[in-house]
Amino acid sequence: MFHKKFLNRFTFGQVTIAAVFIYLAYSLVTLALYQSLAGIINTLISGFLAYLAITDLNQTKHTIRKNYPIFARFRYMFESIRPEMRQYFWEGELDGKPFNRRERSIVYQRAKNEKQTVSFGMQDDPNRIGYEWAAHSVYPKHVDDTNFRTLIGGSDCKQPYSASVYNISAMSYGALSKKAITALNEGAKIGGFAHNTGEGGISQYHRSGGDLIWQIGTGYFGCRDAKGFFDEALFEERANYPEVKMIEIKLSQGAKPGHGGLLPAEKNTVEISQIRNITPHTTVHSPSAHTAFTNPQELVQFIGKLRFLSNGKPVGFKICIGRRDEFTNIIKAMMEANIYPDFITIDGAEGGTGAAPLEFIDYMGMALNDALVFANKTLIENGLRDKIKLLASGRIISAFDIAKTMALGADACYSARGMMFALGCIQALQCDSGHCPVGIATQDETLYRSLDVTDKRMRVANFHKNTMKALGEFISAIGYEKPSEIEPKTFHKRVNHGVNKSFQEMYFDQLDTRKKQ
Repeated sequence: MFHKKFLNRFTFGQVTIAAVFIYLAYSLVTLALYQSLAGIINTLISGFLAYLAITDLNQTKHTIRKNYPIFARFRYMFESIRPEMRQYFWEGELDGKPFNRRERSIVYQRAKNEKQTVSFGMQDDPNRIGYEWAAHSVYPKHVDDTNFRTLIGGSDCKQPYSASVYNISAMSYGALSKKAITALNEGAKIGGFAHNTGEGGISQYHRSGGDLIWQIGTGYFGCRDAKGFFDEALFEERANYPEVKMIEIKLSQGAKPGHGGLLPAEKNTVEISQIRNITPHTTVHSPSAHTAFTNPQELVQFIGKLRFLSNGKPVGFKICIGRRDEFTNIIKAMMEANIYPDFITIDGAEGGTGAAPLEFIDYMGMALNDALVFANKTLIENGLRDKIKLLASGRIISAFDIAKTMALGADACYSARGMMFALGCIQALQCDSGHCPVGIATQDETLYRSLDVTDKRMRVANFHKNTMKALGEFISAIGYEKPSEIEPKTFHKRVNHGVNKSFQEMYFDQLDTRKKQ
């Protein structure tokens, strides 16, 4: 009963203050009497604790610190290291989000040319609803050449591009460090695959020899006038760089569809401003919508304009599908104008290198599987599938991911986070903080200084090469020699207890029935 009455009379804060100052007084007396090293240390510690306690009691921002001085600080400390503690000590092989430990590990192993096998059986549950698998063949093929490519460029394209089926997705310089961009581009050069610039423009670090896909976003960075509108002359100049192989108009992205961006003044350095053709040390907005076009008809004309200005290079657009009618309206506008993009990139809502509000990252946009099937079926229904290639992005890091995505209609795939893992990303979940511990998603020189471009470029190239090798082994086991031969009937998904359906049954049988009628 005594301790309850005591705590009723004195708050926890008052008790803490009293204890700290008793400790401080004891330390001072000990120091005065004995003048020992222990006394000095005790005095420093007690003085520091007294400072913390007084600071906590006098501040007004955090109630918990005011009520529980000093001790409440442990709450913030534990909260700050929670992701690391969970990842290193408690996370299971299949628990991590957005990528689990097994997925991350296979990228690291392939990037380092290390052992790429696992033992003692599967860890996933094949009986869970949602489990996906591929049906193998008793007559497997043999695949020697795993340099899988697809030719992108329609009848109006003068400079078609033979693209790898697996490429680096859009990540701008500014979001990523100069060393990370350089390593990605040099890795793309070594491996013979393409590197998407992201909407931040073409930096000198993108021009390290790798093939580029120049992405044009709503800010028109690198091809904008003083007011932020599209500048034809600047575009024409940079679109005709020899390393620029394709042009991609970004309508929306999976991480934040329908949402613009902001480049704070403190991040808008002289170097960044020159790359993006903006005024340095000013805050620059990327609007949520384009100003060069406002409807499907104008978008189609814009595609034709970019193809002309780039001397016939492949031009396409990237979209995270939301309203289906808007996508079908774009298709109708193409047919009416007889102007077609060379490719369409479908970005799933699960894409996520771009920092975004929670509501956009978790609750906006269509998932990749559904969006890709919808786009593929829409093109087939309108007789356009042979004219337009489909690229896909959104959590694609393994051979299974690539093969499954191609079964649903993709001709080629992108990966952003897979390539970041190859660079050494540890999924610290601090991409938007500027404090990336491995020097990838940061502009802090003290953090990216240690990123060794010579080593990391080889890891990027190795990851691509070994993933293509794994893709060759995977498709040969299911009876194919080329990724383009993969059919949706090969892949299955458990949709209920005891019920499996092939992708053909889930997505395409209805289309086949309509075609026969």
